[in-house]
Amino acid sequence: MDFHLQTYYPILIFMVVVAGFAVANLVITHAPWIKPRRNTPVKLMPYESGMDPIGDARQRFDVKFYLIAILFLVFDVELLFLYPWAVVTAKDAVVQLPAVLKGPVFWEMLIFLVVLAVAYVYAWRKGVFKWR
Repeated sequence: MDFHLQTYYPILIFMVVVAGFAVANLVITHAPWIKPRRNTPVKLMPYESGMDPIGDARQRFDVKFYLIAILFLVFDVELLFLYPWAVVTAKDAVVQLPAVLKGPVFWEMLIFLVVLAVAYVYAWRKGVFKWR
């Protein structure tokens, strides 16, 4: 195995630049001579989404938020499964399209997409996508 220290110089330079940016960020953000600091009651008040905080922070949320989060995860994971398969299939399809359509992986992905479509229609019929 041929080991050359010169091949690691770009990584070392990158790490030095990143560390330099981090140190510069810390120095600039905490330097009192760069920016004026006036702590007013309005600036010290908690801020959330452009609205004044009203009520208790431990209030109950509607189940709708959790359903939307779960649906996002389901369709996000679908994309994670589809992307590598599409890349490999596109590479093979240039050479031989009929063989790609006859393979078992194609039919497995087709079944996977049908199951996801059924889940989407089920969520749609249940009214998950309607915002109240």
